[in-house]
Amino acid sequence: MSTVSELRITLDGDERVVPAGTTAGQALQADGRTVIAARVDGELRDLDHELSDGAVVEPVEIGSADGRAIMRHSTAHVLAQAVQDLFPEARLGIGPPVENGFYYDFDVAEPFTPDDLKRIEKRMREIVKQGQRFCRRPVSDEQARRELADEPYKLELIGLKGAAGSDDGADVEVGAGQLTIYDNLDAGSGELRWKDLCRGPHVPTTKAIPAFKLMRSGGAYWRGSEKNPQLQRIYGTAWESRERQDEYLKFLEEAEKRDHRKLGAELDLFSFPNEIGSGLAVFHPKGGVVRKVMEDYSRRRHEEAGYEFVNTPHITKGALFETSGHLGWYKDDMFPAMEVDGGEYYLKPMNCPMHNLIYRARGRSYRELPLRLFEFGNVYRYEKSGVVHGLTRVRGMTQDDAHIYCTREQMVGEIKNLLAFVLDLLRDFGLSEFYLELSTRDDSEKFIGSDEYWEQSTAALREAAADSGLELVDDPGGAAFYGPKISVQAKDAIGRTWQLSTIQVDLNQPDRFDLEYQAADGSRQRPVMLHRALFGSIERFFGVLLEHYAGAMPPWLSPVQVVGIPIGDAHVPHLEKVAARLRERGIRVEVDASADRMQKKIRNAQKQKVPYMLLAGDDDVSKDAVSFRYRSGEQKNGVPIDEAVEEIVKAVEARIQI
Repeated sequence: MSTVSELRITLDGDERVVPAGTTAGQALQADGRTVIAARVDGELRDLDHELSDGAVVEPVEIGSADGRAIMRHSTAHVLAQAVQDLFPEARLGIGPPVENGFYYDFDVAEPFTPDDLKRIEKRMREIVKQGQRFCRRPVSDEQARRELADEPYKLELIGLKGAAGSDDGADVEVGAGQLTIYDNLDAGSGELRWKDLCRGPHVPTTKAIPAFKLMRSGGAYWRGSEKNPQLQRIYGTAWESRERQDEYLKFLEEAEKRDHRKLGAELDLFSFPNEIGSGLAVFHPKGGVVRKVMEDYSRRRHEEAGYEFVNTPHITKGALFETSGHLGWYKDDMFPAMEVDGGEYYLKPMNCPMHNLIYRARGRSYRELPLRLFEFGNVYRYEKSGVVHGLTRVRGMTQDDAHIYCTREQMVGEIKNLLAFVLDLLRDFGLSEFYLELSTRDDSEKFIGSDEYWEQSTAALREAAADSGLELVDDPGGAAFYGPKISVQAKDAIGRTWQLSTIQVDLNQPDRFDLEYQAADGSRQRPVMLHRALFGSIERFFGVLLEHYAGAMPPWLSPVQVVGIPIGDAHVPHLEKVAARLRERGIRVEVDASADRMQKKIRNAQKQKVPYMLLAGDDDVSKDAVSFRYRSGEQKNGVPIDEAVEEIVKAVEARIQI
């Protein structure tokens, strides 16, 4: 019986002959620092993975998306090893890579303190310097249970093998195939230093982790369920170079300055009282002004575009959501039912079923289509407490929700018009960089409707996206249960991407609600239903804009557009006269007649990020003028009142930033 001494592999598109037993790392001549893993026949593998005949091998560089994920997951292992070195009683949860970093969950008696994190990070650096080797070892389920007998959470994962989903991080450890354990071995002696249940792959040694930092710790429920024990999660970041990490940390500093929760408190815009509940915001007078301006402008644009306004209640009988499919497909994201008059009522998570009832209230003709219904509708969704985040992830929100009913022939044109309308209005609010994401169904069981419906809907969205000229990114499996959608992804001032507007094609709900119109030939036809949220929600869009502008909203959106600052009490009447002129033109203006010194009044206005400060002293009064002080600190003296009023009014009407 002969053994194969040579293998044929494909590398860089070329076929090569290598000795049997060649590893991916040897074939790639990988240094273990730049190229830290391999893709073999489409699967990510460690560099010491032995190749088989016919293998197609590609390098995975540390700075690539896959490379960063592998390096960050390896750093999570180093974190867990350091924690168990310092806290031997700590039991291990899950430690996956995440965007820009990693985390690991631990069951410990007491929460980690900032001093604990410093000690852990110091120990991690010692482990990295030792150059411990990551070594993959296949094990049977029973062997894994024996080796990890003291790790109850790992034992639970072993029991879930083959059923674990990716949304809770379990898939980094168990899947449908054979279990593997990664041993951390001493670089010199080969002795076992630590081990963890893991699917891998990993960097070859801990020295291949160039830069990392622990960021914070906090509570996290095991596998994301509030029914499970609360563990302690340590978050960290890791990068392919110190320079890249420094860039990221500077970005975080800037993002922290722009945190809308912090700005909302500093500018007295909104709050989240504990007495009301998590994820439920109240807007203060200044925040209410901004909301009103946003909503009024949106209403005007919708009126101009031929939309008709409707209103629907906050609660409904459960049977409505049975018809729409939400109780079958969306119930986990809805608040529990309340019993009223012997029946179950629900807070609405969506406006669309009620809009369907408005459409169905009387007979419809093809002459009425497209019918565009619009509502600022309050909806309620049960977001888990761990994901509620300021205004950008709430439990109660106001959607600028539209549903368009049209014929099949009108569908593509209407989607194109919708997309153009959405992008135009977002640009009016100062956003300018966009790309589109097309969310479609996959082969899972979470979607309803025929293949034909989905193919037609997806094709219509793809055609409209192509017509926009924007980049289109596919998102397989990301569709709503009833139909595919296009999401507008917008970049803010510091390069972060936010999902804002969505346009969804729905050929299913018209069937479920038996919606019809009379066609030109007298036949009864089903309309196409288009779902469209422009801001997404007023709350979320408010938070996005606040961070985009770092609180310094353009004059048209600023709660206070002008503050009059007198040099002395004698100058207050002059500024009140100017303020009256501005109010006549619709400008929001205050005069600071407090006892504070002028410099403090200026500082107060700057802290409140007021666009315009109008100062007045004796010289200004004598010339019937004011002196401008802009938000930037720039000053312009002796401006006649008429010119000052016109400058401010024009900036507001043009929606420019100053």
